[in-house]
Amino acid sequence: MGQRSRGRGLPGSRGLGRTLAGVAALCAVVALPGQALAAGTPAPYVFDTAAEPVRGAASTADAPALTAGATYKDSIGPKGKLFYRLDLDAKSNAYVSAVAVPKNGPKVGIGDDLKVSVLDRSNSSCDSGDSVGFGSADYARPISTYAARTIEAGSSSCQEAGTYYVLVERSTAATSAPEDWALEIRYQSEPGLKAAGPTEASKSWPSASPAPPSGGPQKRHGGTGFNDATGLTTGEWRDEIKAGQSLFYRVPVDWGQQIFSDIDLHSAVGAKNGFVGSAVSFDLYNPARGFVQDASSMSYDGKQKTAAMDPLPPVAYENRFNSSSGDGDMQLAGWYYLRVTLSPKVGTTFGDKPYGLTLRVSVKGDKRAGPAYAGAAGDFGVSEDDRDAAASGQSGAQAAQSSTMQLVAATGIGSGTVLVLGLGVWTLLARRRAGAVEGPPQSAPTPAPQQGYGPPPASW
Repeated sequence: MGQRSRGRGLPGSRGLGRTLAGVAALCAVVALPGQALAAGTPAPYVFDTAAEPVRGAASTADAPALTAGATYKDSIGPKGKLFYRLDLDAKSNAYVSAVAVPKNGPKVGIGDDLKVSVLDRSNSSCDSGDSVGFGSADYARPISTYAARTIEAGSSSCQEAGTYYVLVERSTAATSAPEDWALEIRYQSEPGLKAAGPTEASKSWPSASPAPPSGGPQKRHGGTGFNDATGLTTGEWRDEIKAGQSLFYRVPVDWGQQIFSDIDLHSAVGAKNGFVGSAVSFDLYNPARGFVQDASSMSYDGKQKTAAMDPLPPVAYENRFNSSSGDGDMQLAGWYYLRVTLSPKVGTTFGDKPYGLTLRVSVKGDKRAGPAYAGAAGDFGVSEDDRDAAASGQSGAQAAQSSTMQLVAATGIGSGTVLVLGLGVWTLLARRRAGAVEGPPQSAPTPAPQQGYGPPPASW
């Protein structure tokens, strides 16, 4: 469209070239989503397809800069330490998460941890973050943790604009496999407040678990990473999982709302005698991909078992001032993530086959007004589109693709119009050029039909 607006009067060969170039560009835009869909087979953990390769440095001197809103892909070795740089203002909060993805198979266990910290130029810690690991459930699976630089009234540390550093550290037990772990790093920015809000978290909130969702179970299959996590709403959700597999789900939770969730691992068909401790890992993560809590360890003997998350406070900005583990991480509205992993030992003990899984999710409480942000909330809010995506089971990637296809459909109408106009101009130009070469006719002959201006080629 912009190409056409720069032309004046009837386009000559130069104007025609611009018109055709615009048509070709529009056709290329239409083709792009198909190319993305034709990408290769998904890996065991689906990384963000837009993740940029980055290499964390061994020293702050060479630390590569991270950009707000961007996702990166790296790897970390045993006992590794990687530095990245943040260039921050004095108004907004910064959250940096790291998802570690060990290969399936190599040994992991207690002592294998991942930690993220944010440091100022004096190497003082703005947020030392939490170490996350595998504990007694000693089998490989994706784990995630985060750290932040936050602006707080009355605080004197890490409040000024300037350079900060992110440190990602891995601890490795002597008995664990010395394999590199893939990393997915994401930097998210939260706008500052127009005016100071509450600085003390509520000490009283509903803690009674809600009644089970009604309506019976509906089928919905989990994704394999944060980026393709399947959307869920309040309800009972039926799925299947294989030993060693991790499944991801996401639930929109707005300001003032609580999330409750529990899980059933159904009985094994034709189960023989056996026992697997810590058979299921069931974790909850917040919109900054920070670990919130896990359900009580579930042992499995081939019979129906269940585990539930502990009650958590309603999502509130002031929860960040709560020092209690888990409660303080309910500080952001947005997508909350559930990750379920079934121990490989279940397969060796009871058979390598799919196992029935039921998730019960309840989001309770009325939406409340969020904090008075001085800018767009970005990832840290819930929109009507988010609620629609959850209701239809869309992942973030599918929701983005759906929006892209709607844009492409609208663009397709425009490109078709441009194509017809361009071909009409082309025909008119050809006729005028023919008249200019032959000169004024002595008598008006019957014009010959135009050749070669049929429908556009299929490749357009």
